[in-house]
Amino acid sequence: MRGRGDPHTVGLIGRAARLICAAVLGALLAASGARAATPLDGDSMWIWVVGRSSGGDPDAIVRRAHRYGIESIVIKGADGRAPWTQFDPAFVARLKAGGLRVCAYQFVYGRYPRAEAAVGAALRDAGADCLMIDAEGAYEGRYFQAQTYLRSLRARVGPDYPVGLAGFPYVHYHPGYPYSVFLGPGGAQFNMPQMYWRAIGTSVDHVYDVTYRYNAVYGRPVLPLGQVYAHPPTRQIRRFRQLAMLHGAAGTSWWDWQVAGGREWRAVSAVLPPLLGVGAPVQAPPVQRYPLLARGARGDLVVWAQLHLASAGETVPIDGIFGRRTKRAVLDFQLLHSLPQAGVVGPRTWQALRLLPPAPVTWRRRGGARVVTASRAPRGRIALAAPHSARLPARLDELGGRRGR
Repeated sequence: MRGRGDPHTVGLIGRAARLICAAVLGALLAASGARAATPLDGDSMWIWVVGRSSGGDPDAIVRRAHRYGIESIVIKGADGRAPWTQFDPAFVARLKAGGLRVCAYQFVYGRYPRAEAAVGAALRDAGADCLMIDAEGAYEGRYFQAQTYLRSLRARVGPDYPVGLAGFPYVHYHPGYPYSVFLGPGGAQFNMPQMYWRAIGTSVDHVYDVTYRYNAVYGRPVLPLGQVYAHPPTRQIRRFRQLAMLHGAAGTSWWDWQVAGGREWRAVSAVLPPLLGVGAPVQAPPVQRYPLLARGARGDLVVWAQLHLASAGETVPIDGIFGRRTKRAVLDFQLLHSLPQAGVVGPRTWQALRLLPPAPVTWRRRGGARVVTASRAPRGRIALAAPHSARLPARLDELGGRRGR
């Protein structure tokens, strides 16, 4: 049930409860590997337009954040290569002085990736504790541009500066989207899919099931991004928070400040029924599910599997198409690793593949695709054209009904 009493006290109690549950669940999830802390661990709220969020008053923003247990905020700092003046260093400094962590987000298009990277790096210089890349439909099919953006960004901010991806949650809906670039080596260290269940038209439980099943194979920590716009019922917001804890997420964030009413603010901070407690059964984390890839599959998930097969020494085209040669490579990999020779990439094969790093690739803007072989892999990066699957249209834009960005 929802807690009552002073909202500030409720926020503190809720935070303590989350920390306790996260610690216990963290032990249960230890087998999945250690992860580095991010500036968005904990509870976060996104701000699209500062002037419409608590009147743009930094002191009012700080007070409301503390009242409802918000530890970090993510403010829009740029649209493509155009910086937004609302991400002002003095404004950011006042928020930080009030005890908040402050990150910036940049909506990117891919037409001018180097210029976008320069603007993203400038947000770091303006005081952003991390940079969130809001890459959506404009980046579908743009492998070369995604890699150009990331390499240019990393050259400016360094390899350790926290970068996250806020992209589509349903990977299989977007076969041409370069998840393997944005979440691959040198890319984002954490993944914050936009899990707007009400906008997508599904349940909270289903959006978690689909998002985690398809995103987890990329090996980046998932920090769920939920919605308070469109006024979802309180019970759904509470369920979203419970499932985040049960999945071992280090943080939960919300889109967005300016549309959240009193009911939504209370829902994101209310004390939740305990997941674990004296006399209550231990609720184990959900069993990890994996996407199944078989002959005929197409998309970035196939690219990701092919890159790992190439890293294992298999001769395989990196084209995003699960054809005859890819099936032969899968069978060979399964034979060498004592896996059932089914010729499909299922849970056990995914687990074995993920023990290897993906083969290093430089994506080219144009040109013919090449086959990666074990003899080439040790000599460094391989130049390849964008995979054939990059040309595939999206099955559906599940975020199409989202209001604003």
